[in-house]
Amino acid sequence: MTATDGPGSPAGAGGGHGISDAADAGAFLARLVRLERAAPVRLRSSGAAGRTALWGRLPWGVLVVRTVAGDGPGDATVAAGELLAELSAGGTGLPTRRDEQWRWPLPPAASRRVETLPAGELRRIAAAAAGALRDASAHGVGGRAVGQRALRDALLDHVPVVVTPDDPPGEPVEVTQRMVQGLVRMGFLGAAGEPTGTGGGGDVQVRTAGRWVGLVGPYGAIWSQKATDLVMRPA
Repeated sequence: MTATDGPGSPAGAGGGHGISDAADAGAFLARLVRLERAAPVRLRSSGAAGRTALWGRLPWGVLVVRTVAGDGPGDATVAAGELLAELSAGGTGLPTRRDEQWRWPLPPAASRRVETLPAGELRRIAAAAAGALRDASAHGVGGRAVGQRALRDALLDHVPVVVTPDDPPGEPVEVTQRMVQGLVRMGFLGAAGEPTGTGGGGDVQVRTAGRWVGLVGPYGAIWSQKATDLVMRPA
């Protein structure tokens, strides 16, 4: 099964969730549910033994992933809230499968690094956007009131970082505010003020995989597919 295939029968069909680090997975699921109460989460056993990738999708259209300890169920989608409740209760069962709720492709497994960004700069970019949203909500834009959703979408579509690969030279890679907000709000940078090497002061890799752009932080990654790949054309 390739990374972009839909969920299929898990290796251990009828078994449990296979996650051994409940605290790690629970922290990811709690943030995901806080941002999208009905979010599905896709569990995919990693190529590395004893690791499982947890995939989710945020309301503003980016994918999030964190790899946790445990063999996992193979490949299965369940409700994030139900899995969180099972882990919180110390249970080992896999909640009711909801494979049909996962409707998005995943990026290819192989990717290449095109740039490294300091975590502190991404925090600054996220904070500046939040401040701009508050200011525009309170005072309007150019003296004119603007709807909250229109403001949010405009800020999320903003491209605060553009990277031009050097080796080999290629097209500029755009990092949108959608990706930056996802990285910060999912806690993938760790706590502010942490020393370098423990998350908060670490670096973030900008990676590409085909038409996908990713931000890989110390505690998880954000992936976004370029819009040109999402256009539907008649057969």
